[in-house]
Amino acid sequence: MTRGQHKSEAGGAVSARAPGDAQSFAVALRRTIGEVNRLVHGFAAAQGLHPTDVQALSFVLDSPEPPTPGLLREHLGLTSGAVTACLDRLERAGHIRRTRESADRRVVHVRYAEGARAAARTYFMPLAQAEEQARLQFSEDELAVVLRYLQALNAGLGEVRVPRR
Repeated sequence: MTRGQHKSEAGGAVSARAPGDAQSFAVALRRTIGEVNRLVHGFAAAQGLHPTDVQALSFVLDSPEPPTPGLLREHLGLTSGAVTACLDRLERAGHIRRTRESADRRVVHVRYAEGARAAARTYFMPLAQAEEQARLQFSEDELAVVLRYLQALNAGLGEVRVPRR
């Protein structure tokens, strides 16, 4: 630990800065992202997938309507060939299916395959439990503020465009 830090109950170093300090937020967010990425990489390895494939699965899960490969390509910042390879891996592994349900048969939609959520749900159960334990430490009003912050952060990050790989 460095000067100006103390140990948290979980044993990690925590900054002694003010709670609203940008540096404290940055450190906490990097740590959260790192922990989630560790779990994502473990799930990807266990399923024979790439971490990007798991990002694609998350996008499919969180989309209000089944996305198209083009929308997935735009979101992930990949080439169309890389998205096709990703979808091929996910389909072979039984996680997604591609459908053509519109009048225009050229339009492909990506959907979660029946039963595929069970594997993810089982693997990510510790993440859900950790989230619940953390959430129970806060009032509804506090959680509303945290949610508003995360939504604002995600909206801002969603506007950032990354170059295609």
